[in-house]
Amino acid sequence: MVDESTRKTLSNIPLLKTKAGPRDKELWVQRLKEEYQSLIKYVQNNKEADNDWFRLESNKEGTKWFGKCWYVHNLLKYEFDVEFDIPVTYPVTAPEIALPELDGKTAKMYRGGKICLSDHFKPLWARNVPKFGIAHVMALGLGPWLAVEIPDLLEKGIISYKEKIEN
Repeated sequence: MVDESTRKTLSNIPLLKTKAGPRDKELWVQRLKEEYQSLIKYVQNNKEADNDWFRLESNKEGTKWFGKCWYVHNLLKYEFDVEFDIPVTYPVTAPEIALPELDGKTAKMYRGGKICLSDHFKPLWARNVPKFGIAHVMALGLGPWLAVEIPDLLEKGIISYKEKIEN
């Protein structure tokens, strides 16, 4: 069910080993190190492939994540805030990624701008606990969602390009 491009992307994202969530104190610290290593490798791979499309950072505890993601369409860059919390039952439960400024603009979204990942991504995540992490959510969740939804929202005129004014 996974295409060759996705298979290649996945094979270059390090898998995680520690099955721990925010409530697991010391184990969570180990899991968080693995998450950062995996994310750093994924971002490096994207840059090398000229496919850089997001920036993420977290709070000190690694429980709240935020940043920017972007999608280039017809040579125009559309940028969005991205945020998510790590669920207390992580990694059994995948994070719910939100793009707040798109809240209510597409049917493939829940209240608060949380993108819909239930049909395709969540079963894949469940089969790969604890090996999948935040980098996998970005690669297999948010990335494909942007690729489908942003062109559709543009075509329908629901979102439009906003030129950034530099000072």
